[in-house]
Amino acid sequence: MHDTVIRGGTIVDGNGGTPFTGDLAIDDGRISVVGAKAGPGQREIDADGLLVAPGWVDVHTHYDGQATWDPILAPSSWHGVTTALFGNCGVGFAPVRKAHHRELIDLMEAIEEIPGTALEEGVTYDWESFPEYLDALDRQPRAIDVAAQVPHHPLRVYVMGERAINREPATAEDIATMCALTEEAMAEGAFGFTTSRTNSHKTLTGDFVPGRYSEVDELIGIGSCLAKFDYGAFGMNSDFDDEQGEMAWITDLARQTGRPVWFLITQNIRDPERWRRLLAGIHAARATGAPVSAQVACRPVGVLLGIGATLTPFSAREAYQELLPLSGDERLARMRDPAMRERILKSPNSDVAMDRLSPSRVRAITRWDRMYTFGPDADYEPSEERCVVTIAAHSNRTVEEVVYDYLVEGVDRFLYCPVSNYVDGNLETTREMFLDPATLSGLSDGGAHVGSVVDASMPTYLLTHWARDRKRGPRLPLEMVVKAQTSETADFFGFTDRGQLVPGLRADVNLIDHEGLRIHTPHLVNDLPAGGKRLIQGVDGYVATIVAGQTIFENGEHTGALPGRLVRAGEI
Repeated sequence: MHDTVIRGGTIVDGNGGTPFTGDLAIDDGRISVVGAKAGPGQREIDADGLLVAPGWVDVHTHYDGQATWDPILAPSSWHGVTTALFGNCGVGFAPVRKAHHRELIDLMEAIEEIPGTALEEGVTYDWESFPEYLDALDRQPRAIDVAAQVPHHPLRVYVMGERAINREPATAEDIATMCALTEEAMAEGAFGFTTSRTNSHKTLTGDFVPGRYSEVDELIGIGSCLAKFDYGAFGMNSDFDDEQGEMAWITDLARQTGRPVWFLITQNIRDPERWRRLLAGIHAARATGAPVSAQVACRPVGVLLGIGATLTPFSAREAYQELLPLSGDERLARMRDPAMRERILKSPNSDVAMDRLSPSRVRAITRWDRMYTFGPDADYEPSEERCVVTIAAHSNRTVEEVVYDYLVEGVDRFLYCPVSNYVDGNLETTREMFLDPATLSGLSDGGAHVGSVVDASMPTYLLTHWARDRKRGPRLPLEMVVKAQTSETADFFGFTDRGQLVPGLRADVNLIDHEGLRIHTPHLVNDLPAGGKRLIQGVDGYVATIVAGQTIFENGEHTGALPGRLVRAGEI
């Protein structure tokens, strides 16, 4: 008698092979039968017409704070994610001294756009060291599994204090201490180290983040400790100011430590061919035996602009500044006043407001030719007919008037602005990046950018847009998009007990009505601590999500089960 038997589903096992029909049995939280006719189960699920796939392993999230108070970790858990890895982009909440509690909250708010008031109430800081932070995560009951990486910015501030905040060079002693602390964290279960070297990451005051201009010696010094472990990766978000120099030290670090080094790649509007050069550099590094990879997104990296969101195309205008303290509904009421409409449309941008925005945010609110209507469907590959410039050309209004009148239709009315991966007005470049053997699926940013992005739905998007619906170009095979977010992500980071439907592995499983799978239009809620606002995006079609053999969601409803845990690297 098996604990659970899933009968007659279409099994997509995560290995990239052709889907097949059969049974899947679960015993003691592990998979015991795949494909063959299984004996009776204490619980039996009729999966005829459903996909049976591994739970998604999302390796680029920012639940560093939310994971300390929220057992559900929605919206990622709604979209079939059963393992979430955070500590990305060099930001997080450990290690930390009491004097810098607020600085780390401000950094997370500025970089990942999570309300500081929510973090201040939700993050208890009952830790100082990174191992103590892992212990705090371990104590929290949860629905899905979580894991963490060591973030550079908190580490640097912990060791260097104000010198780090002022972006001063690290001394040899500083580097040795950061290396020792990273080694300590890895020994206690961290899955690696991440940093950020991009102008897109700024503090709330518009300054660059502590690690933006860290010397290469500092990064190599910290990264060198990974050589002592048979797990862990070194991750980075970089502007590649010096492409050849950056690739050279990345290659050396990967070759010397033997551990994977990865960085983010997107198609940049200002340099549309840079991604090709970087991928060529990765393949050259691999040819020398260096395990270098790129992490890519499956859709444009963009923002939603709206009156209830963090940004509108008018956010930096002087007349709009007086509306910033208002709630979304109050702002909407004021903007529907014809006199306010005229004032905002004629108002210039404030230099102070523009200086506080990252370069990508500046582009997002100023490039009319990159703004598309986004409703009632969630269309992340919009045609030119949805561009506001095209709409204006077919009307008697200016583009500013078109945008203004569209947004004041409601607080949940959004424009979609693809900041990168959409230079050509389609997703062919994204498809090419995704198919490259040197890339890894990521960048969902689950839990982050909560007022302008809700890309935690990316795992579902792979199954809907890419494997079922795409009309503007070739689709991707279902077995490929499943493998990309299960065994590939799990194996890369060392989650060796999951990511495939194979006897003996952990029973993390999604049962999916593929034909009925539908991503909802995003909407705003105020459900973070202290009433913090965020965008959420629901989904239809996940019939069940199972973690360690226990069903945590049925048809979108949490069952109350909390089988999730902290996963520690080296203990799997």
